[in-house]
Amino acid sequence: MGWIGEAMESIRSLRIRQVASQAISLGMIVTSALVIWKALICITGSESPVVVVLSESMEPGFQRGDILFLHMSKDPIRAGEIVVFNVDGRPIPIVHRVIKVHEQSDSGEVDVLTKGDNNKLDDRILYAPDQLWLHQHHIVGRAVGFLPYAGWVTIIMTEKPIFKYLLIGALGLLAISSN
Repeated sequence: MGWIGEAMESIRSLRIRQVASQAISLGMIVTSALVIWKALICITGSESPVVVVLSESMEPGFQRGDILFLHMSKDPIRAGEIVVFNVDGRPIPIVHRVIKVHEQSDSGEVDVLTKGDNNKLDDRILYAPDQLWLHQHHIVGRAVGFLPYAGWVTIIMTEKPIFKYLLIGALGLLAISSN
């Protein structure tokens, strides 16, 4: 019969109360994760307090698969800082170092130019057409810490969706069949 057959038998034998209890437990886990995420957003001041490095552009400082922890403060951004930014028309944020800062004399706002440590040229080619600098609203956060290689799970599940579906299916079977 195998483990799949046993799991199906277990599913059939569940009572409505058990199913409701497991559904509530699953809902509590999802809700807890969302509350933690929203709390991190409030604490860090960043719309995305955690990001995964997706390319080799920041090597040797950060490797592909590293998780970065972000914070956003009101202090002006300085050259040498590592920032995460969004570019108009691109859905995925980019992690690069600030190489130049341009302070606008009339408004006092600071615009920045970025570059990946492993790239030969600055990021103007990545910016929107005719955009020479990143403005404050493009900056998602400043890197304040990192966890090496912990983001590979995210990369693998994004690049190979079959692993994501297998993991979700296995967790679903585990949740349904556990007593």
